[in-house]
Amino acid sequence: MTVPLAGVPLVDHAAVFGALTDAGFTDLWSSEVNGTDAFTPLTLASAWQPGARLGTAIAPVFTRGPGLLAMTAAALAEAAPGRFQLGIGASSPVVAGDWNAAEFTQPYARSRDMLRFLRAALAGETVDQSYETFRVRRFRLERPPAVPPQLLLAALRPGMLRLAAAEADGVILNWLAATDFPRVLAEAKTDDPGFDVVARIFVCPTADAAHARTVGRRMIAAYLTVPAYLEFHRWLGREPVLAPMWKAWAAGDRKAALAAIPDEAVDQLIVHGTPEECGLHVARYAEAGVKVPVMALLPTPELEKGGPAALKALITALRPPQ
Repeated sequence: MTVPLAGVPLVDHAAVFGALTDAGFTDLWSSEVNGTDAFTPLTLASAWQPGARLGTAIAPVFTRGPGLLAMTAAALAEAAPGRFQLGIGASSPVVAGDWNAAEFTQPYARSRDMLRFLRAALAGETVDQSYETFRVRRFRLERPPAVPPQLLLAALRPGMLRLAAAEADGVILNWLAATDFPRVLAEAKTDDPGFDVVARIFVCPTADAAHARTVGRRMIAAYLTVPAYLEFHRWLGREPVLAPMWKAWAAGDRKAALAAIPDEAVDQLIVHGTPEECGLHVARYAEAGVKVPVMALLPTPELEKGGPAALKALITALRPPQ
């Protein structure tokens, strides 16, 4: 499950983490956009649920310097030895540049260089090296983790997918239908049986299809008009379905862009239906090759009205049959 959950203060997440674990969820994964940072919720989870696996999906490679990112990851790896996976990725020009005053240039090279730096630094090595996108002079962690975290790389198109397969311990995927995975995983082909495939899956657990599609359209318009995601879905073959949205968005007509998104696109990319139906749909991602399907809950009328009791019941119902 993606944490923290919207509408629940961090201080109240001990009960949320407990409900997730009791329901059979094994992993708690964070994200980092403009809500919480990626590490604080997982630090709390490491203490409140000492059996849960933890992961960042993702920590951007532009918003922290190499040494700070290594220190932050090392601290969480020390708090949760053997249970933490560090997922990194390029993020976007808005997150890196507009919000964090970083120059979003050479995202592939920066991701590659950070991956290589972190591999050495988290192993306790002294790093004194010029990379293509930054220079590190004699950096060594004072507290290298006894169990270095696995390093996962967020990837969309072939170049980054191949980099993940060649140099990371796993890949993090996003905004995919279950039917997209054969093509994507063919680019991230590796003989390593331990290579992790993590996918964030947006889940709107409600039988109110109109509500789910309204929420889904807003998210699709917000995300899939970003150049990296636009090119990703063009590569996946969705241009005939999404081109009207892209055209309206480029013209500045946001209302027309939303209206141009067909139900077909929403139903492919947003899992919705009853909680039980959503659980079964998520299981199809696992059947397609996803080792860690990470749900990200979207708002529903039932959750807004039902409070903590409804949330706990939903968490229990979302787990697919084992």
